[in-house]
Amino acid sequence: MTKTITFNDLRKVKDSLPSGSMTKIAQELGLEKETVRNYFGGHNYKDGRSVGVHIEPGPDGGLVMLDDTLILDLAKRILEESKV
Repeated sequence: MTKTITFNDLRKVKDSLPSGSMTKIAQELGLEKETVRNYFGGHNYKDGRSVGVHIEPGPDGGLVMLDDTLILDLAKRILEESKV
């Protein structure tokens, strides 16, 4: 499922995650931790890979088109669980 979100909103989700969330997401999805970081705007393609994130310049850091929302959905679930 594709989704468009502002870069700032995507970073806000990342910055709100509890410590260790990148590792937890990576393990649950069978990905390298750097691949998950790249999803949230990182650029480490030596240890991680691209994950279908396309950034268009503009207000609020620009628009990010996500080819797959699985990582974002898992991040939002972790945020909901951390509120309890």
